[in-house]
Amino acid sequence: MNQKTGHEKLLEQLRADGIRYMFGNPGSSEEGLIDTLSRFSDIQYILALQETIAIAMADGYCRATQQPAVVQLHDGVGLGNGIGMIYQAFRGHAPMVVLTGESGIAFDAMNAQMSANLVDMARPVTKFAARVIHPGSLLRLLRRAIKIAATPPTGPTFLAVPQDILDAPNDEPVVPTVVPSTRVAPEPAAIAAAAEILCQAEKPLILMGDGISRSGAQAELAYLAEVLGAGVWGVNSSEVNLPQSHTLYCGLTGHMFGYASAGHVRDADVVVICGTYVFPEVFPSLDSPFKPEAKLIHIDLDAFEIAKNHPVTVGLVSDPKLTLKSLADTVTDLALPAQREAAARRSQAIGEANRKAMADARAQDEKWRDAVPLHMSTFAQELARRLPEDAIVFDEVLTHSPELTRWLTLDLPGQFFQTRGGSLGVGIPGALGIKLGHPERTVIGLTGDGGSMYTIQALWSAAHHRIGAKFVICNNHSYRLLKLNLQDYWAAQGLKPQDFPASFPNCFDLHEPDLDFVGLARAMGVPGHRVTQPAEIAPAIQTMLDQDGPFLIDLVVDGSVPPAMAQSYPQPALRGRYG
Repeated sequence: MNQKTGHEKLLEQLRADGIRYMFGNPGSSEEGLIDTLSRFSDIQYILALQETIAIAMADGYCRATQQPAVVQLHDGVGLGNGIGMIYQAFRGHAPMVVLTGESGIAFDAMNAQMSANLVDMARPVTKFAARVIHPGSLLRLLRRAIKIAATPPTGPTFLAVPQDILDAPNDEPVVPTVVPSTRVAPEPAAIAAAAEILCQAEKPLILMGDGISRSGAQAELAYLAEVLGAGVWGVNSSEVNLPQSHTLYCGLTGHMFGYASAGHVRDADVVVICGTYVFPEVFPSLDSPFKPEAKLIHIDLDAFEIAKNHPVTVGLVSDPKLTLKSLADTVTDLALPAQREAAARRSQAIGEANRKAMADARAQDEKWRDAVPLHMSTFAQELARRLPEDAIVFDEVLTHSPELTRWLTLDLPGQFFQTRGGSLGVGIPGALGIKLGHPERTVIGLTGDGGSMYTIQALWSAAHHRIGAKFVICNNHSYRLLKLNLQDYWAAQGLKPQDFPASFPNCFDLHEPDLDFVGLARAMGVPGHRVTQPAEIAPAIQTMLDQDGPFLIDLVVDGSVPPAMAQSYPQPALRGRYG
């Protein structure tokens, strides 16, 4: 009987760990692996036409299943193409393992075509990066990569696998990877100290992130918020960490400018930060946004993130689900009747304010019902009426996201995902990965015209593999987010709105020629329909939902940026820090 090679043993290890898909784009240094994979019917190779698409599909799959995914890239050129999207996965804590082939260790001295220091390339955007240099350690390192990727704080790992290592005979045992349990709770004294602080709070606030979703702590977070009478703001929050319809859910702090986050937290006397860090803006404030006397309680499984940017009063390296429950129980036991009554009043006031803000925003949306170009809210209302209750939505529409989320009620864990990490182009391939994770459910990926063109080839993968996700491209003929951000920049430089330049840079516009998304989709095997009029919205949505396979809607929406849409401008003390 012939001894098995590293190719076979690597795939047997993936099988032992329940890996069902390998996302990738093959090259000559992975031919042996791909050839062997063709004889493993229980592991499907999902072909992407560009490396960023493979990474983004795997990211969506990781998010939907909370399980590791495996990506295969080709040598230095393939890894180079994929690094931007690996960064996205790294910032979003996706537990993926990236495997990159090499021609062989034997050729290290030759400085041959496509050779590169792959480990050094991958290290800045991964939790762990290594290269297999001996056949006897192939599976050991693969299991290590899987374990580290799947252990909180989760995130991508990297393993370079030279072809001569995979070609060599391999007698390593195949055993399932053990991922250690991190369901740890703080000691009682730490909980008591934090609870005592919370009981004294008069203006408490909670900042939540995707660590809540990873821990499955949505109910415990709601419990604590209700006990405290605290509003909850999302910080690096791109999943259902608290139901959007919860009366204490206040929205997102923002991700671009520090003054926006500061406006939400400046009055709080006690802040609970859980499952995130503060603050994930592109242009953060160097000064603390919190009151000097404010007390901060930070809960996360990643010790690095606690007090990373701002000092905290209590730092708890622990599981959010266990910690939030213990905190809420202890506060309930310790709170005096007057403190409970004050918490109830705060809850009522916050709930009423949130309901009024939502009603006012929806009333404004109604004024645009018959507008042409279309307003995103008109489409969102109709989509909300027709979506199945268990549908999953991936939102990458950026500047149109507020109108979308005002009308969609997506409260179930794992039902709603937004882009995170900063890389454009995740909407289409992310929806494909989610659909592979939940093939029985309706999955819709919404993206913009600019973002879609980073990964439009993903439509071919949808058709080729018969992945029945649906896609909506919000076509406003521009990089609209850049225009909004430029208004903030102008204001940060001391300009008043009336003094803003009369036009935006030409490179912010996407027209002349117009992008024909329906034509592009049809060329890759995906049917589609362009929607430009209000009366076309309902039939197009129903056609999309009735379609058995993938379907695309090219939704032409208003991309104008009137002065009234400019964001709240920086306070004078903050000017000059954004450019």
